[in-house]
Amino acid sequence: MERPNAWKAYDDAALAELEQLCGDYRAFISQNKTERECVTASIALAEAAGYVNLEDAVAEGRALKPGDKVYAVNHKKTLMLVNLGTAPLEEGVNILGAHIDSPRLDIKQNPLYEAGDMAYLDTHYYGGVKAYHWVATPLAIHGVVCKKDGTTVDVCVGEDATDPVFCISDLLIHLASDQMKKPASEAVDHENLDVIVGGRPVVISSEGDEDAEAPKEPVKQMLLDVLTEKYGIDEEDFLSAELEVVPAGAAREMGLDRSMILGYGQDDRVCAYTSLAAQLAVPVVERTSVCLLCDKEEIGSVGATGMTSRFFENAMAEVLALAGLESPLALRRCLAASRMLSSDVSAGFDQLYADRFEKKNAAIMGHGLCFNKFTGARGKSGSNDADAEYLALIRDIMDEAGVAFQTCELGRIGAGGGGTIAYILAEYGMQVIDSGVAVLSMHSLWEVANKADIYEAYKGYKAFIERA
Repeated sequence: MERPNAWKAYDDAALAELEQLCGDYRAFISQNKTERECVTASIALAEAAGYVNLEDAVAEGRALKPGDKVYAVNHKKTLMLVNLGTAPLEEGVNILGAHIDSPRLDIKQNPLYEAGDMAYLDTHYYGGVKAYHWVATPLAIHGVVCKKDGTTVDVCVGEDATDPVFCISDLLIHLASDQMKKPASEAVDHENLDVIVGGRPVVISSEGDEDAEAPKEPVKQMLLDVLTEKYGIDEEDFLSAELEVVPAGAAREMGLDRSMILGYGQDDRVCAYTSLAAQLAVPVVERTSVCLLCDKEEIGSVGATGMTSRFFENAMAEVLALAGLESPLALRRCLAASRMLSSDVSAGFDQLYADRFEKKNAAIMGHGLCFNKFTGARGKSGSNDADAEYLALIRDIMDEAGVAFQTCELGRIGAGGGGTIAYILAEYGMQVIDSGVAVLSMHSLWEVANKADIYEAYKGYKAFIERA
């Protein structure tokens, strides 16, 4: 049972809409490479579409009614959008849930040191990375430095054409005979993923001051002087900083036919952006629609900003209360009756590694939105396994809207595995299925997605939240 290539069905109008969406998407992932940046940009788009801060509505005691649109923010790293429908909330809501964190390198709290007349920042990897991907490639630094006086300094270096970039050195091939014998997982030690950030010593002039002493670490001091001059921060401020090392540069169109997008962080911002775009594109709904953009999925959805936190439940309770449903039972009924697409990427079939897939159940690039009945590993361990009734409903929604879709699994049995936020929402008793875009080179610095799959994801998510 082979699903057709989505490109074959497009007319000129569809192609124009596809290119507009994908152009906006490329700009979004090029400009927003951290969770904070994604949330800030998404709030701006939401406010332009008429969404207001839930916190303000609660403070004002504003009653919510059908047609009202609110958003809630959690520690500047998680965002929830709610579009109130005409159907009773106790009958459930339609949820699009994706994550906006991606594998990266985080700068440690005590990171700066000098060695061999070069200055380095020490890092700790975040999420599932192959260490050898990160060496000898241009890198940028994004994030915030929070100072004791309560001010926050935004940092983004390496993206503008006039910016410097950074890199992690690799061992030259001439001296790498031992390294080349190691398995890939050991070729580059994760503890050695230290970013080179300086190579020029500060010069202290002793003219007129015989007591002037050169610093013991002049290259490190030069870097500290630059940080003080440019950002007004000192070495102690690294203790309260969140700085992320990411690949430098914008997402690009890929292929002579420009049919694909090559970019960092498409797991899972390709699903996050299409979910957000779908939520904002449907101003009026019968069944309340919710878009969740979460943090920490790559490390187990833990912490205050992960999906396992109470943020979603608490925010929904506030929405129900403002809509006149303050009882805990109303919230439980709402969540249990809800439906969700856990919007996360799938592993695109790669002919070069065909033995890692079972092709008839693999996600084929360009064949549309992917539905994974289950993820997990081995015997579906750790997965949400959607029931047949829900799959039948999903098929009906997609076919009625003319959405190209396919069903798939995450690789060959026993080849590995992975998980999403699906099982967490399923704990409320709601119907949940994993749904997303097929991606090549997942968790590498530059991932590949097909424009047709991005467009079909947007169409599919839109059709889902329009369904009563």
